[in-house]
Amino acid sequence: MSDLPQIARLKERFRALPPLQVDLALTAFVLLIQLWPFVGDNRDGKPWHWWGYVVVITAVLPLVWRRRAPVTSMAVSMLALSLYDLAETVPAQPIWYGSLISMYTVAAYTPRWPRLAVLAITIGGGLLLVGSSETAVRGTVGAVAAYAIGRATATSRAYAAALEERAVRLERERVLEAERAAELERARIARDMHDILAHAVSLMVVQAEAGPVVVRSDPGRAEAAFDAIAAAGRDAMVQLRRMLGALKEEEGPRAPQPTVADLSTLASQLPLPVSIETRGTERALPSDVEVAVYRITQESFTNIVKHSGASRAELLLRWEPDALLLDITDDGEGSGRRLPSGGHGLIGIRERAAACGGTASAGPRADGPGFHVSVRLPLTPVEEPVAPAGPAPLGSSVGSTSPDPLKESR
Repeated sequence: MSDLPQIARLKERFRALPPLQVDLALTAFVLLIQLWPFVGDNRDGKPWHWWGYVVVITAVLPLVWRRRAPVTSMAVSMLALSLYDLAETVPAQPIWYGSLISMYTVAAYTPRWPRLAVLAITIGGGLLLVGSSETAVRGTVGAVAAYAIGRATATSRAYAAALEERAVRLERERVLEAERAAELERARIARDMHDILAHAVSLMVVQAEAGPVVVRSDPGRAEAAFDAIAAAGRDAMVQLRRMLGALKEEEGPRAPQPTVADLSTLASQLPLPVSIETRGTERALPSDVEVAVYRITQESFTNIVKHSGASRAELLLRWEPDALLLDITDDGEGSGRRLPSGGHGLIGIRERAAACGGTASAGPRADGPGFHVSVRLPLTPVEEPVAPAGPAPLGSSVGSTSPDPLKESR
Protein backbone atom coordinates (compact mmCIF):
# COMPACT_ATOMS: atom_id res chain seq x y z
CA MET A 1 0.00 0.00 0.00
CA SER A 2 2.91 2.35 0.67
CA ASP A 3 3.94 2.13 -3.02
CA LEU A 4 0.61 3.49 -4.29
CA PRO A 5 1.49 7.19 -3.80
CA GLN A 6 4.79 6.67 -5.62
CA ILE A 7 3.02 4.92 -8.50
CA ALA A 8 0.49 7.77 -8.67
CA ARG A 9 3.31 10.33 -8.79
CA LEU A 10 5.05 8.40 -11.57
CA LYS A 11 1.81 8.34 -13.57
CA GLU A 12 1.38 12.08 -13.15
CA ARG A 13 4.96 12.71 -14.28
CA PHE A 14 4.47 10.43 -17.28
CA ARG A 15 1.26 12.24 -18.27
CA ALA A 16 3.06 15.57 -17.98
CA LEU A 17 5.62 14.56 -20.66
CA PRO A 18 5.08 16.04 -24.16
CA PRO A 19 3.32 13.47 -26.42
CA LEU A 20 5.98 13.78 -29.13
CA GLN A 21 8.75 12.84 -26.70
CA VAL A 22 6.75 9.83 -25.51
CA ASP A 23 6.14 8.66 -29.09
CA LEU A 24 9.81 9.10 -30.05
CA ALA A 25 10.90 7.01 -27.08
CA LEU A 26 8.25 4.39 -27.85
CA THR A 27 9.34 4.23 -31.51
CA ALA A 28 12.97 3.77 -30.56
CA PHE A 29 12.08 1.01 -28.08
CA VAL A 30 9.88 -0.90 -30.56
CA LEU A 31 12.49 -0.49 -33.29
CA LEU A 32 15.11 -2.00 -31.00
CA ILE A 33 12.87 -5.00 -30.26
CA GLN A 34 11.95 -5.57 -33.92
CA LEU A 35 15.61 -5.40 -35.00
CA TRP A 36 16.76 -7.74 -32.26
CA PRO A 37 16.25 -10.89 -34.41
CA PHE A 38 18.77 -9.42 -36.89
CA VAL A 39 21.56 -9.73 -34.33
CA GLY A 40 23.95 -12.32 -35.66
CA ASP A 41 23.95 -14.08 -39.02
CA ASN A 42 21.46 -16.59 -40.43
CA ARG A 43 21.93 -20.36 -40.44
CA ASP A 44 24.16 -20.28 -43.51
CA GLY A 45 26.49 -17.86 -41.78
CA LYS A 46 25.52 -15.08 -44.16
CA PRO A 47 24.14 -11.69 -43.12
CA TRP A 48 20.43 -11.10 -43.30
CA HIS A 49 19.03 -9.49 -46.42
CA TRP A 50 18.89 -5.70 -46.35
CA TRP A 51 15.22 -5.80 -47.33
CA GLY A 52 14.29 -7.02 -43.84
CA TYR A 53 15.89 -3.94 -42.26
CA VAL A 54 14.01 -1.63 -44.64
CA VAL A 55 10.64 -3.26 -43.90
CA VAL A 56 11.14 -3.21 -40.12
CA ILE A 57 12.18 0.42 -40.06
CA THR A 58 9.32 1.41 -42.41
CA ALA A 59 6.77 -0.47 -40.27
CA VAL A 60 7.94 1.09 -36.99
CA LEU A 61 8.73 4.72 -37.88
CA PRO A 62 5.02 5.71 -38.42
CA LEU A 63 4.58 5.38 -34.65
CA VAL A 64 6.13 8.85 -34.35
CA TRP A 65 2.98 10.48 -35.78
CA ARG A 66 0.48 7.86 -34.55
CA ARG A 67 -1.55 10.41 -32.51
CA ARG A 68 -1.78 13.01 -35.28
CA ALA A 69 -2.66 10.55 -38.08
CA PRO A 70 -3.57 7.18 -36.55
CA VAL A 71 -5.23 5.69 -39.66
CA THR A 72 -2.38 6.74 -41.94
CA SER A 73 0.19 5.40 -39.48
CA MET A 74 -1.68 2.09 -39.33
CA ALA A 75 -1.95 1.85 -43.13
CA VAL A 76 1.77 2.47 -43.71
CA SER A 77 2.73 -0.04 -41.04
CA MET A 78 0.45 -2.79 -42.40
CA LEU A 79 1.55 -2.15 -46.00
CA ALA A 80 5.20 -2.51 -45.00
CA LEU A 81 4.53 -5.73 -43.11
CA SER A 82 2.85 -7.29 -46.14
CA LEU A 83 6.13 -6.87 -48.06
CA TYR A 84 8.37 -8.45 -45.43
CA ASP A 85 8.42 -11.94 -46.93
CA LEU A 86 9.52 -10.78 -50.41
CA ALA A 87 13.05 -11.57 -49.32
CA GLU A 88 13.82 -15.13 -48.21
CA THR A 89 16.81 -14.45 -45.97
CA VAL A 90 15.05 -12.47 -43.21
CA PRO A 91 14.57 -13.55 -39.60
CA ALA A 92 11.13 -14.59 -38.36
CA GLN A 93 9.12 -11.94 -36.54
CA PRO A 94 6.52 -13.74 -34.36
CA ILE A 95 4.94 -10.46 -33.16
CA TRP A 96 4.80 -7.14 -34.96
CA TYR A 97 4.60 -4.70 -32.05
CA GLY A 98 4.35 -1.65 -34.27
CA SER A 99 1.10 -2.81 -35.87
CA LEU A 100 -0.39 -3.66 -32.47
CA ILE A 101 0.43 -0.19 -31.13
CA SER A 102 -1.00 1.37 -34.28
CA MET A 103 -4.23 -0.63 -33.84
CA TYR A 104 -4.42 0.49 -30.21
CA THR A 105 -4.00 4.12 -31.30
CA VAL A 106 -6.70 3.83 -33.97
CA ALA A 107 -9.12 2.39 -31.40
CA ALA A 108 -8.29 5.08 -28.82
CA TYR A 109 -8.25 8.22 -31.00
CA THR A 110 -10.34 7.57 -34.11
CA PRO A 111 -14.11 8.01 -34.63
CA ARG A 112 -16.33 4.95 -34.68
CA TRP A 113 -16.73 4.09 -38.37
CA PRO A 114 -13.09 4.67 -39.45
CA ARG A 115 -11.75 2.52 -36.61
CA LEU A 116 -14.23 -0.28 -37.31
CA ALA A 117 -13.24 -0.19 -40.98
CA VAL A 118 -9.55 -0.43 -40.07
CA LEU A 119 -10.23 -3.36 -37.73
CA ALA A 120 -12.24 -5.23 -40.40
CA ILE A 121 -9.63 -4.64 -43.10
CA THR A 122 -6.81 -5.72 -40.79
CA ILE A 123 -8.49 -8.96 -39.71
CA GLY A 124 -9.80 -9.76 -43.19
CA GLY A 125 -6.49 -9.08 -44.85
CA GLY A 126 -4.62 -11.16 -42.32
CA LEU A 127 -6.92 -14.16 -42.82
CA LEU A 128 -6.71 -13.95 -46.61
CA LEU A 129 -3.04 -13.17 -47.17
CA VAL A 130 -1.30 -15.08 -44.39
CA GLY A 131 -0.51 -18.65 -45.43
CA SER A 132 -0.22 -20.15 -41.97
CA SER A 133 -3.41 -20.58 -39.99
CA GLU A 134 -1.44 -20.30 -36.74
CA THR A 135 -0.06 -16.94 -37.83
CA ALA A 136 -3.52 -15.78 -38.92
CA VAL A 137 -5.10 -16.70 -35.59
CA ARG A 138 -2.26 -15.08 -33.68
CA GLY A 139 -2.58 -11.90 -35.72
CA THR A 140 -6.37 -11.79 -35.33
CA VAL A 141 -6.23 -12.27 -31.57
CA GLY A 142 -3.52 -9.63 -31.26
CA ALA A 143 -5.45 -7.10 -33.35
CA VAL A 144 -8.70 -7.64 -31.43
CA ALA A 145 -6.87 -7.40 -28.09
CA ALA A 146 -5.11 -4.17 -29.11
CA TYR A 147 -8.42 -2.74 -30.32
CA ALA A 148 -10.16 -3.66 -27.04
CA ILE A 149 -7.40 -2.09 -24.94
CA GLY A 150 -7.58 1.07 -27.04
CA ARG A 151 -11.35 1.34 -26.57
CA ALA A 152 -11.00 0.76 -22.82
CA THR A 153 -8.41 3.54 -22.67
CA ALA A 154 -10.66 5.92 -24.64
CA THR A 155 -13.62 5.14 -22.37
CA SER A 156 -11.52 5.68 -19.25
CA ARG A 157 -10.18 8.95 -20.63
CA ALA A 158 -13.67 10.18 -21.50
CA TYR A 159 -14.94 9.23 -18.05
CA ALA A 160 -12.03 11.04 -16.38
CA ALA A 161 -12.66 14.11 -18.54
CA ALA A 162 -16.36 14.05 -17.60
CA LEU A 163 -15.47 13.80 -13.91
CA GLU A 164 -13.00 16.66 -14.24
CA GLU A 165 -15.55 18.80 -16.07
CA ARG A 166 -18.13 18.02 -13.41
CA ALA A 167 -15.66 18.91 -10.66
CA VAL A 168 -14.86 22.20 -12.38
CA ARG A 169 -18.57 22.95 -12.81
CA LEU A 170 -19.31 22.13 -9.17
CA GLU A 171 -16.40 24.28 -8.03
CA ARG A 172 -17.62 27.14 -10.21
CA GLU A 173 -21.14 26.75 -8.82
CA ARG A 174 -19.74 26.66 -5.29
CA VAL A 175 -17.82 29.88 -5.90
CA LEU A 176 -20.91 31.55 -7.41
CA GLU A 177 -23.04 30.35 -4.50
CA ALA A 178 -20.49 31.73 -2.04
CA GLU A 179 -20.47 35.05 -3.91
CA ARG A 180 -24.27 35.19 -3.85
CA ALA A 181 -24.29 34.39 -0.14
CA ALA A 182 -21.69 37.07 0.49
CA GLU A 183 -23.71 39.58 -1.55
CA LEU A 184 -26.88 38.77 0.38
CA GLU A 185 -24.98 39.08 3.66
CA ARG A 186 -23.56 42.46 2.62
CA ALA A 187 -27.05 43.62 1.70
CA ARG A 188 -28.38 42.45 5.08
CA ILE A 189 -25.57 44.22 6.92
CA ALA A 190 -26.16 47.37 4.88
CA ARG A 191 -29.85 47.32 5.81
CA ASP A 192 -29.04 46.76 9.48
CA MET A 193 -26.51 49.61 9.51
CA HIS A 194 -29.04 51.86 7.79
CA ASP A 195 -31.69 51.00 10.38
CA ILE A 196 -29.33 51.52 13.32
CA LEU A 197 -27.85 54.82 12.13
CA ALA A 198 -31.12 56.28 10.85
CA HIS A 199 -32.91 55.49 14.11
CA ALA A 200 -30.12 56.79 16.34
CA VAL A 201 -29.49 59.95 14.33
CA SER A 202 -33.20 60.76 14.13
CA LEU A 203 -33.57 60.50 17.91
CA MET A 204 -30.43 62.55 18.48
CA VAL A 205 -31.56 65.30 16.07
CA VAL A 206 -35.01 65.54 17.64
CA GLN A 207 -33.62 65.69 21.17
CA ALA A 208 -30.88 68.13 20.15
CA GLU A 209 -33.45 70.48 18.60
CA ALA A 210 -35.60 70.31 21.70
CA GLY A 211 -32.71 70.87 24.14
CA PRO A 212 -31.95 74.56 23.44
CA VAL A 213 -35.65 75.43 23.56
CA VAL A 214 -36.12 74.23 27.12
CA VAL A 215 -32.62 74.75 28.48
CA ARG A 216 -33.67 77.99 30.26
CA SER A 217 -37.32 77.32 31.00
CA ASP A 218 -36.98 73.69 32.08
CA PRO A 219 -33.38 72.65 32.82
CA GLY A 220 -34.47 69.20 33.98
CA ARG A 221 -36.15 68.47 30.68
CA ALA A 222 -33.11 69.79 28.80
CA GLU A 223 -30.88 67.50 30.82
CA ALA A 224 -33.15 64.55 29.99
CA ALA A 225 -32.92 65.46 26.29
CA PHE A 226 -29.13 65.43 26.38
CA ASP A 227 -29.18 62.14 28.30
CA ALA A 228 -31.40 60.70 25.58
CA ILE A 229 -28.91 61.88 22.94
CA ALA A 230 -26.05 60.17 24.76
CA ALA A 231 -28.08 56.97 25.28
CA ALA A 232 -29.05 56.82 21.59
CA GLY A 233 -25.42 57.30 20.54
CA ARG A 234 -24.17 54.65 22.94
CA ASP A 235 -26.82 52.17 21.78
CA ALA A 236 -25.90 52.81 18.12
CA MET A 237 -22.20 52.32 18.90
CA VAL A 238 -22.89 49.04 20.69
CA GLN A 239 -24.94 47.67 17.79
CA LEU A 240 -22.38 48.80 15.21
CA ARG A 241 -19.52 47.23 17.15
CA ARG A 242 -21.47 43.99 17.34
CA MET A 243 -22.20 44.07 13.62
CA LEU A 244 -18.62 44.91 12.61
CA GLY A 245 -17.34 42.25 14.98
CA ALA A 246 -19.36 39.68 13.05
CA LEU A 247 -17.37 40.63 9.94
CA LYS A 248 -14.01 39.74 11.47
CA GLU A 249 -12.37 36.54 10.36
CA GLU A 250 -11.75 35.16 13.82
CA GLU A 251 -14.66 33.41 15.45
CA GLY A 252 -15.70 34.40 18.94
CA PRO A 253 -18.71 34.98 21.15
CA ARG A 254 -21.21 37.32 19.55
CA ALA A 255 -23.99 39.29 21.14
CA PRO A 256 -27.46 38.05 20.22
CA GLN A 257 -29.52 39.77 17.52
CA PRO A 258 -32.46 41.90 18.67
CA THR A 259 -35.78 40.09 19.09
CA VAL A 260 -39.46 40.79 19.71
CA ALA A 261 -38.72 41.02 23.43
CA ASP A 262 -36.56 44.10 22.76
CA LEU A 263 -39.40 46.12 21.21
CA SER A 264 -40.36 47.70 24.54
CA THR A 265 -36.79 48.94 25.01
CA LEU A 266 -36.83 50.30 21.47
CA ALA A 267 -40.10 52.14 22.11
CA SER A 268 -38.77 53.69 25.31
CA GLN A 269 -36.04 55.46 23.32
CA LEU A 270 -38.50 57.51 21.29
CA PRO A 271 -39.23 61.15 22.25
CA LEU A 272 -42.99 60.46 22.19
CA PRO A 273 -45.22 57.97 24.00
CA VAL A 274 -45.62 54.58 22.33
CA SER A 275 -48.20 51.99 23.31
CA ILE A 276 -47.53 48.33 22.60
CA GLU A 277 -50.37 45.84 22.48
CA THR A 278 -50.20 42.09 21.89
CA ARG A 279 -53.13 39.90 20.82
CA GLY A 280 -53.13 36.17 20.50
CA THR A 281 -50.77 33.52 21.83
CA GLU A 282 -47.09 34.31 21.43
CA ARG A 283 -44.92 31.59 19.93
CA ALA A 284 -41.23 31.07 19.22
CA LEU A 285 -40.09 32.65 15.95
CA PRO A 286 -37.24 31.76 13.60
CA SER A 287 -34.21 33.99 14.16
CA ASP A 288 -34.59 35.76 10.79
CA VAL A 289 -38.23 36.61 11.56
CA GLU A 290 -37.27 37.88 15.03
CA VAL A 291 -34.71 40.26 13.52
CA ALA A 292 -37.14 41.31 10.77
CA VAL A 293 -39.84 42.21 13.31
CA TYR A 294 -37.39 44.34 15.28
CA ARG A 295 -35.87 46.10 12.25
CA ILE A 296 -39.24 46.77 10.61
CA THR A 297 -40.54 48.30 13.82
CA GLN A 298 -37.33 50.29 14.24
CA GLU A 299 -37.58 51.68 10.71
CA SER A 300 -41.24 52.57 11.21
CA PHE A 301 -40.44 54.39 14.47
CA THR A 302 -37.61 56.23 12.72
CA ASN A 303 -39.98 57.42 9.98
CA ILE A 304 -42.44 58.61 12.64
CA VAL A 305 -39.76 60.63 14.41
CA LYS A 306 -38.30 62.08 11.21
CA HIS A 307 -41.37 62.85 9.12
CA SER A 308 -44.65 62.68 11.03
CA GLY A 309 -44.69 65.37 13.71
CA ALA A 310 -46.84 62.88 15.65
CA SER A 311 -47.60 63.19 19.37
CA ARG A 312 -47.98 59.46 19.93
CA ALA A 313 -47.60 56.08 18.21
CA GLU A 314 -49.06 52.61 18.58
CA LEU A 315 -47.64 49.15 17.93
CA LEU A 316 -50.02 46.20 17.65
CA LEU A 317 -48.75 42.61 17.36
CA ARG A 318 -51.43 40.12 16.35
CA TRP A 319 -50.51 36.45 16.64
CA GLU A 320 -52.59 34.37 14.24
CA PRO A 321 -52.35 30.58 13.73
CA ASP A 322 -50.18 30.95 10.62
CA ALA A 323 -48.79 34.49 10.74
CA LEU A 324 -47.64 37.41 12.86
CA LEU A 325 -49.22 40.76 11.92
CA LEU A 326 -47.60 44.09 12.78
CA ASP A 327 -49.55 47.35 12.73
CA ILE A 328 -47.61 50.56 13.45
CA THR A 329 -49.71 53.75 13.47
CA ASP A 330 -49.23 57.37 14.49
CA ASP A 331 -51.35 60.53 14.64
CA GLY A 332 -49.06 62.71 12.55
CA GLU A 333 -49.61 64.66 9.36
CA GLY A 334 -50.93 61.69 7.37
CA SER A 335 -51.18 62.08 3.62
CA GLY A 336 -49.46 65.45 3.67
CA ARG A 337 -46.21 63.80 4.70
CA ARG A 338 -43.48 63.19 2.15
CA LEU A 339 -40.21 61.32 2.35
CA PRO A 340 -37.05 63.04 1.16
CA SER A 341 -35.86 62.10 -2.32
CA GLY A 342 -33.92 58.85 -2.35
CA GLY A 343 -35.32 57.55 0.95
CA HIS A 344 -35.01 53.79 1.37
CA GLY A 345 -36.83 53.23 4.68
CA LEU A 346 -40.13 51.88 3.36
CA ILE A 347 -38.34 49.94 0.62
CA GLY A 348 -36.26 48.31 3.34
CA ILE A 349 -39.45 47.36 5.20
CA ARG A 350 -40.83 45.72 2.07
CA GLU A 351 -37.57 43.85 1.41
CA ARG A 352 -37.28 42.56 4.96
CA ALA A 353 -40.86 41.32 4.89
CA ALA A 354 -40.39 39.68 1.48
CA ALA A 355 -37.16 38.00 2.65
CA CYS A 356 -39.24 36.17 5.27
CA GLY A 357 -41.96 35.29 2.76
CA GLY A 358 -44.27 38.07 4.01
CA THR A 359 -45.92 41.20 2.67
CA ALA A 360 -45.96 44.86 3.66
CA SER A 361 -48.17 47.86 2.94
CA ALA A 362 -48.09 51.48 4.04
CA GLY A 363 -50.24 54.57 3.62
CA PRO A 364 -52.42 57.16 5.36
CA ARG A 365 -54.78 55.94 8.05
CA ALA A 366 -58.40 55.49 7.03
CA ASP A 367 -59.78 56.26 10.48
CA GLY A 368 -58.17 59.65 10.97
CA PRO A 369 -54.97 61.63 10.61
CA GLY A 370 -51.72 59.73 10.70
CA PHE A 371 -49.88 56.96 8.93
CA HIS A 372 -50.24 53.18 9.04
CA VAL A 373 -47.68 50.46 8.31
CA SER A 374 -49.01 46.91 8.09
CA VAL A 375 -46.79 43.84 7.82
CA ARG A 376 -47.68 40.17 7.63
CA LEU A 377 -44.97 37.57 8.36
CA PRO A 378 -45.86 33.87 7.91
CA LEU A 379 -45.04 31.53 10.76
CA THR A 380 -44.81 28.44 8.55
CA PRO A 381 -41.92 27.74 6.13
CA VAL A 382 -42.36 29.17 2.67
CA GLU A 383 -40.91 27.13 -0.19
CA GLU A 384 -40.16 30.05 -2.49
CA PRO A 385 -40.24 33.45 -0.76
CA VAL A 386 -41.20 36.32 -3.01
CA ALA A 387 -37.96 38.14 -3.82
CA PRO A 388 -38.09 41.91 -4.32
CA ALA A 389 -37.66 42.70 -8.00
CA GLY A 390 -36.80 46.38 -7.51
CA PRO A 391 -38.10 49.49 -5.79
CA ALA A 392 -41.74 48.44 -6.07
CA PRO A 393 -44.37 50.60 -4.35
CA LEU A 394 -45.01 49.79 -0.72
CA GLY A 395 -48.43 51.29 -0.58
CA SER A 396 -49.98 47.91 -1.30
CA SER A 397 -49.09 44.29 -0.64
CA VAL A 398 -45.93 43.07 -2.30
CA GLY A 399 -46.64 41.94 -5.82
CA SER A 400 -49.81 44.09 -6.11
CA THR A 401 -50.41 46.27 -9.16
CA SER A 402 -52.50 48.90 -7.35
CA PRO A 403 -51.49 52.60 -7.46
CA ASP A 404 -48.57 53.76 -5.32
CA PRO A 405 -49.85 55.67 -2.26
CA LEU A 406 -46.29 56.64 -1.35
CA LYS A 407 -46.44 59.32 -4.00
CA GLU A 408 -48.93 61.04 -1.73
CA SER A 409 -47.43 59.99 1.62
CA ARG A 410 -44.03 58.67 2.58
